[in-house]
Amino acid sequence: MRLEEQMKSGLLYREYGHKDPVDQEYEKIIEKQRVNAKEMMFDFNNTRPSDMETRTKILNELLGSVGKGIYLEPPAHFAYGCNTHIGKNFYANFNFQVVDDCEVFIGDDVMCGPNVLLCVTGHPLDPEYRLGGTQFSLPIHIGNRVWLGAGVMVMPGVTIGDNCVIGAGSIVTKDIPANSLAYGSPCKVIREIGEYDKKYFRKDVLVNDFK
Repeated sequence: MRLEEQMKSGLLYREYGHKDPVDQEYEKIIEKQRVNAKEMMFDFNNTRPSDMETRTKILNELLGSVGKGIYLEPPAHFAYGCNTHIGKNFYANFNFQVVDDCEVFIGDDVMCGPNVLLCVTGHPLDPEYRLGGTQFSLPIHIGNRVWLGAGVMVMPGVTIGDNCVIGAGSIVTKDIPANSLAYGSPCKVIREIGEYDKKYFRKDVLVNDFK
């Protein structure tokens, strides 16, 4: 199986060191993508705070797809960038990090606190299989209107449903169904988000007129 197929099918692969000419050419392609992401995010992270035009231009050129109203607080980092797809009205605070060796899908109206990490890539447990940087990659899906609290880590292959809130410091290793409050390490569903939360914005504190 070709390197590209291994990367996109969740199997073990190495990003370099192949003998087959087709795989060697693909090595060059993904190496160029990785370097391009680093170069473009270097430029992004060194823009002036008021230069939103340049920031938007860089993200539109780098990411696989991006909606309107996206805001990333520098610094931010992508492994590839071209594998990440972000919907409209996205916000990420400082140190948003995406290890996107395969695809990451983020819906509309998603918010991320500081130091959020989305990581599609893992490594085999057996130490011999890790030699040479052997790894696997599984896509991450994050639904619409999700809030990821500060320091949340989302692991390979995870899907987080619409309207979820993931508490600060959580390590998300399994899928989280829509409309869930979940937190912990590993992250677990605590309860469903529902009518109580329409009346109280935090524990026993009524929603005030903020509009």
